[in-house]
Amino acid sequence: MVLSPRNIQQEEASEEFVLQKHVAFFDRNHDGIIYPWETFQGFRAIGSGIAFSTVAALLINISLSAKTCPIKNIHLAKIGNDDRGAYDSEGRFVPTKLEEMFTNHAHTHEDALTGKEVWHLLRAKRAGNFINEWVVAFVEWIVLFSIAKDKNSLLQKDTFRAIYDGSLFERMEKERSSSKKKD
Repeated sequence: MVLSPRNIQQEEASEEFVLQKHVAFFDRNHDGIIYPWETFQGFRAIGSGIAFSTVAALLINISLSAKTCPIKNIHLAKIGNDDRGAYDSEGRFVPTKLEEMFTNHAHTHEDALTGKEVWHLLRAKRAGNFINEWVVAFVEWIVLFSIAKDKNSLLQKDTFRAIYDGSLFERMEKERSSSKKKD
């Protein structure tokens, strides 16, 4: 087989780790680098307001861009225990960790976490002396909970999985697009 640029791109795409997929949604021009305006556009595409999207774009790009540029380096942004072991050292999703999180922390509903349960999950898994890293992880989860919770203020297991497997943002954008078409 002759490797053309297209073949190489297809091969790379099939090997793309979910942590890369998680952030690639925000690479709106698909150049491998996420600029603040692309982060802003991504948040707007999933239905976030202008103020929220602006603040999120600034904070995310300021705090992560030095470590993670280009996207293929996203695994370098893993913060202490912020991911509760859901990714391995190379950014691959470990599904058994999701089940473990729900077994240990989903007390109110079997397949969903309340805001309080997410808080307890974060507290249980925070990295010892890395207070600044724990704060970043906490803020990330506050944001994720606020944009991904359902109408009952629960973070459903399938949504939680979508956060980790990289499909959440694409799903949210499609849902928003289809609801706009209905209007």
